Amino acid sequence: MSNLNQEHVVLVDKNNKVLRVSPKLETHNHNTPLHRGFSLFLFNKKGETLLQQRSDKKKTWPLVWSNSCCGHPRLNESNVDAAKRRLQFELGITHADIFEITSDFRYKIELDGIMENEICPVLIGFTNQEHRINKDEVEAVKWTPWLSFLTDLNNNPSKYSPWCILEVDLLKKNKNFLSLYYNRASRL
Repeated sequence: MSNLNQEHVVLVDKNNKVLRVSPKLETHNHNTPLHRGFSLFLFNKKGETLLQQRSDKKKTWPLVWSNSCCGHPRLNESNVDAAKRRLQFELGITHADIFEITSDFRYKIELDGIMENEICPVLIGFTNQEHRINKDEVEAVKWTPWLSFLTDLNNNPSKYSPWCILEVDLLKKNKNFLSLYYNRASRL
């Protein structure tokens, strides 16, 4: 298990040019500078997506349901490699085909004095591997049919992270996502 105090984020300007690296916990505050992140939606052969309830130990949005995995790429680390690293750390999954759907999604959201301010590529992945959750990162998980998830998200938005809601809106309209989802999920 890594020491959270040793994790860092890559601070960037509005054009996604690197400014410097900064400690993760110190960076996330009421005035969080723009930094790189990523979000991953993981699917199984039934077309279900793995939803994650964030750990109660999280500084931002504890116990809120969200997409499968989120994190921050290290300096000079690709978004796909960062997603694979965090997927293994948070969920014990080592085998997943991961695709970057959009590279330029950006959001800025504040809750309880903590701001998220990220350039956050949205990725999707496909696996047939069982998960093993890291309780320091994840409170609970559930595999949910995609259409059921969309309905619940629409009916109960307050139980989901705000970035998850925004990202699902992007995915629902993205031809690359729809093609990958319908072609890959059934072939795992």
